[in-house]
Amino acid sequence: MKYSLLFLGLLTIFSCREKPKMTTDTNAQEVEVKPLDTISIKEQKTFKTFDGLADTTFVRLADFSDDFAYDLRYATENNFLKAKVYDCAECYTRVKTAKALIEANADFLKHGVKIKFFDCYRPNSVQYKMWKIVPNPQYVADPVKGSIHNKGGAVDITLVDMEGNELDMGTDFDFFGKRAYHDNLDLPEEILENRKLLKETMEAHGFWSIRTEWWHYNLSAGSNDKVADFKWDCED
Repeated sequence: MKYSLLFLGLLTIFSCREKPKMTTDTNAQEVEVKPLDTISIKEQKTFKTFDGLADTTFVRLADFSDDFAYDLRYATENNFLKAKVYDCAECYTRVKTAKALIEANADFLKHGVKIKFFDCYRPNSVQYKMWKIVPNPQYVADPVKGSIHNKGGAVDITLVDMEGNELDMGTDFDFFGKRAYHDNLDLPEEILENRKLLKETMEAHGFWSIRTEWWHYNLSAGSNDKVADFKWDCED
């Protein structure tokens, strides 16, 4: 009997002990959980398409692709004229020129480079401005006849890598001298290879070059278009 009482007493003592409390690590780092609506989601840019547009329509190239780079020199004073002749920097071409440029650029991208524009379509009224500053057909086309730039079929370009660094072409844009000639082979191999990549790729997409300017390319299909004076709007 006394053993039964002793057992009950021990059982009561152990059952009355306070249960151990769960401890938390005070050194544990707190993790902030942000609500879903505070997480920024990058919006994918939507580009225009050429559907329903005539080949001769003027379009803004940046509305159809963001795979190009731009340094539109005639919207600055950093050009051989030493004068700003565009109200604002925009690159417009005819639709057929834009299509060919996008296709050519797709090939350049396979090489880890892309097109950078110095000049695109040039309104004929701007050609008159240029002629007034430098009335020399060796450097500026006579605005009475106009140039293929005024037709929306010519571009002045170079190539840059994916970080925006220009490939070495031997001279700057609008350098008028023998070092800029395509048939000048007395240049470092790197420069010749860069010019070759530019020239052969552009020619493969319907463009042709002129002997004295490594940067200038005309779309063959744009040669017979009319000289235009279409002007784009500048944002305030």
